[in-house]
Amino acid sequence: MTRERKAEPDVYDAVVNLAGLAGKAGLDKQLLELVKIRASQINGCAFCVQYHILIAEKLGVGADKINLVVVWREAPQFSRRERAALVWTEALTLLSEGVSDEVYAEASAEFSEKELTYLTSAVAAINVWNRFGAAYRWTPPARQNKVQAAVS
Repeated sequence: MTRERKAEPDVYDAVVNLAGLAGKAGLDKQLLELVKIRASQINGCAFCVQYHILIAEKLGVGADKINLVVVWREAPQFSRRERAALVWTEALTLLSEGVSDEVYAEASAEFSEKELTYLTSAVAAINVWNRFGAAYRWTPPARQNKVQAAVS
């Protein structure tokens, strides 16, 4: 348990609850991990990037897709829906640049109003986690290596 969780459990619990809403509403868990990776890359949160890469791997997201999230516009691996989610994520993470009519149109073409609301909550939550991770310099989680057979 982190120092922040022990000190202020109400804050931690509120962010955990916000972060879980999109998945509970039925948004694809693989897509949500791609969104969390991209926002974390933009915000420079090493803990969150690594944490969500590990989760994406467990959910079956391919290594090529995970590795190419950072350049998703140039990579053919991403579906229209994933592209819409990623452009939405970037607009909300880089909010000072605003959300253009084009970005809104792209996102709303792929997501219902309800889905877009939950996607927005997921982007908001990861941005909150990124602030904690970066501010408190959380150490990225270690990859749990599979036990390998001894070499004779």
